[in-house]
Amino acid sequence: MGSHVPVGGGLVKGLAYAKEIGAGAVQVFVSNPRGWALSPGDPAQDEAFREQCLRESIPAFIHAPYLVNFGSPTEATLRKSVEACRHSLRRAVAIGARGVVVHAGSAVAGAHRDDAMTQLREHLLPLLDEIGEGGPRLLVEPTAGGGQALAATVQDLGPWFAQLDEHPALGVCLDTCHAFAAGHDLAAPGGMKKMLDALVKTVGRGRLGLVHANDSKDPLGSGRDRHEAIGQGRIGLNPFAELFRHPSTRGVPLVVETPGDAASHRRDIELLCALRDG
Repeated sequence: MGSHVPVGGGLVKGLAYAKEIGAGAVQVFVSNPRGWALSPGDPAQDEAFREQCLRESIPAFIHAPYLVNFGSPTEATLRKSVEACRHSLRRAVAIGARGVVVHAGSAVAGAHRDDAMTQLREHLLPLLDEIGEGGPRLLVEPTAGGGQALAATVQDLGPWFAQLDEHPALGVCLDTCHAFAAGHDLAAPGGMKKMLDALVKTVGRGRLGLVHANDSKDPLGSGRDRHEAIGQGRIGLNPFAELFRHPSTRGVPLVVETPGDAASHRRDIELLCALRDG
């Protein structure tokens, strides 16, 4: 159970923040999340981060830049998406991260969805082939929907995985806020189980590599990606307890990306731990 952690000033500072909030898993950015500039990293920081995570059994994950979109009709965006994704995967190896989270992408207004899916195969499949045995997994994160999303509901992951030949290096990062915004009624009794059952049916067992636990500021099916503190949004507390009871989440790290400061992140983690252990 953990959190996305800030790493301004170095990766090791992110682990200090994790300790402050009681996080046992971390997610980090290794470059500007809203830009294309790619940081080479600091070998000393990389080694210290990797060794501390290993020593304290902290699973780590990298979130690729938000701009990455393998469905974009813009050649420059597509090229930079490949570069950013390859960079994140290489940095994951350097810091010992288990996986790299990348958004599923969209066809963008005016573009043809079939063309976008073809691009996905042509440009992402070679990157997956570059990942060696035992390397980090690429974890696709379905989006909140809206526009021409290539994968928003968990059922959308079927064609997405098929385009990539169900590659063994491919996994899923499930964001509860995104799922709710995309139309999965997690707030309804049994809604979380129904969604997770559909996920397993669509991509198979063992593909879920990370959960982003976030409540939602907006109502079901809104298509809006606005996170809220656990239990303070439209999803509510009970569905998160249901999340932990599902066999697909057993042993899968979970991080919060909720708004607020260290105190609120600690509260969210403690609350989720209580729901898990209750």
